[in-house]
This record gives sequence, C-alpha cells and structure tokens, in this order.
Amino acid sequence: MYERYDTDEQPIAEDGELIRPDRRTFLAALAATSAGLLAGGLPDLAAAAPTRGSLQRQVVELVTSMRRQGMLQPSEKTSWSVYDFSARKKVVSINEGVPRQAASMIKPLVAQAYFFQMDGKRGQVRYTDEVRRSMERMLQRSSNPDTNKIMDLVSEQQSRRGPADVELVLKQRAPAVFQETRIVEKIPTTGQTYRNQASAHDYSRFLISVWDGRMPNSKEMLRMMGLPSGNRLSKGVAALPEAARVYNKTGSTAMLCGDMGVIEIPDRRGRNHAYTVVGIIERPSRAENYGAWIRSRGDVIRRVSNLIYQDMKDRYRLV
Repeated sequence: MYERYDTDEQPIAEDGELIRPDRRTFLAALAATSAGLLAGGLPDLAAAAPTRGSLQRQVVELVTSMRRQGMLQPSEKTSWSVYDFSARKKVVSINEGVPRQAASMIKPLVAQAYFFQMDGKRGQVRYTDEVRRSMERMLQRSSNPDTNKIMDLVSEQQSRRGPADVELVLKQRAPAVFQETRIVEKIPTTGQTYRNQASAHDYSRFLISVWDGRMPNSKEMLRMMGLPSGNRLSKGVAALPEAARVYNKTGSTAMLCGDMGVIEIPDRRGRNHAYTVVGIIERPSRAENYGAWIRSRGDVIRRVSNLIYQDMKDRYRLV
C-alpha cells in the first residue's frame, strides 16, 4: 500500500479545469478565435469567466494582447498556473491540465523519484555526497548527464525499464500529484528532448506539496531549486524586488519555453508570502532560430510573472 501525497489545492472550478463561460464570454471568445488571436481556440478565453477572479482575467488579457502584438504566434499554445499560499487557493488556471513537453522541467520530478526510494522503512537507496552533487548539477546547471545518472539509479531499484521506472515510482507514491506526467526517454546528448510530458497542474501540485513539506526530502528539494541559476520568473522582471527568493526549474528546447517555481517575498511588516508560478509556451515544430525564439518567449513569461507580482504586491502590501 503506497502512501498518497495529496495536496490541499482547491480547484477553481468544480470539474477542476474550465468553468463554462456565460453567453457574453462565449461570444467574445468566439470572435477572438475567428480573428486568430488565441492558439488552441476557446480554452484561453473561456477561462476568462468572471467567476475566475481578477488576476485570471488580467493574465488572459495580457496573453491575448501579446498575441495581437505578434509576441506569440497563433500556433503556439500556452498553460499558466498560480497558487497563492497565503490565501490557500488557486488564482490562475489556464489550460492547466493539458500535457505539454516537459523539457528540463522534468528534472525536479526525477530527483523526487529518487527521494521516494529513500523514504521510510522501504528506503532502497542512500543520499551520498556523489548523488547530492549530481542532483545539484541537475537542478542548478540543468546537467543532462547527471539527470540520466539519477534516472539509472531509480531504475536499478525497479524493473530496469529505464525512464519509465521514474514515472512508475512517481505515480505509485503520489498518484494524486503526477496525473499527466509521462517519462519515456532520457535526455539525449543534444539536449533535444520532446517526448517527456507533464501538465502545469502536475507542476503546481508538486510545488505545493514540496513547499508544504509533504514530499520526502522537501527541504533539500527547495534548497537545490533555490540555488542561484537562470530563471524567467524574477531575472529580467524589473518590478520584482531584490528581496524575492525563487525556487524554480526552467525548461528550454526549440519547441518549448517554460518555467515553474515558487516565489517568496516579504510584506512591509516582514512577513513572508509565497505563490507558485507555472508558465509554459509550446510550439508544434522546431523554431528555426532557437536563440531568438527562446529569448522572446522567455520575455513573455517574464511579463506574466511581473503582472502576477503586481497583483500580489497590491493584495499583501509586499515590498
């Protein structure tokens, strides 16, 4: 019998995904879709139903505006998720349950599978200095060889089916968290990994569980995700204060630009407030100019992160 690592996350809608739009919202979405402003059609604007809350609408409007400006192409699909720990509720959920390419955002999940195998009386592996250094390189420097090494260590304790064993451990130990996660390949030497998948909702549930200390070795996971590294949630986001702490993992390929993490910021009384941000942009084919594409889509995520911070700042009088 495996322990279930459930989350306290409260879904915005009763069905956990989309609220049915009223007639006015539906007609607005239909008109926008006809104009080719939103990739993926209705889901982006259907999520703008008034019951979703003001931050949800602001994110939808910003993404729609960036599409009009050509910062996002009609063929590019997006997912967004924000969970407010102070309010204990989800405040943004856009295309959250859609499985998308995981790229390097799969790496914290690989580390978590290893931590599951260490957990409790069934602990099968040890957290040696060598393993710790590999995990640090995997999460801080996004090392592909170290990721494959941890995958192999997980698989050695299972059926030796390779990456599939990582998925098996995650879903056995935390089926309520990793619902749309699919791990089928190691990270190729070229770094071009397109087959592993996860949803923004899976990342959200994972981050909530880790932040709340309900995953094995949560503190160590946060320590490693908080090591200085590149991110699209605070670096280059002008409004975010230096006091902000970020625990994240990016994902970058010629077909995906993403970031997922927790941002923690003190208010004017010195009390910390934290919230998750998950942003994923996926395209159907490889970008011809990878460098230009990944920079521009990273800026899209930064603009959304800036908007979220401004809302949280007003709500909690953050610094």
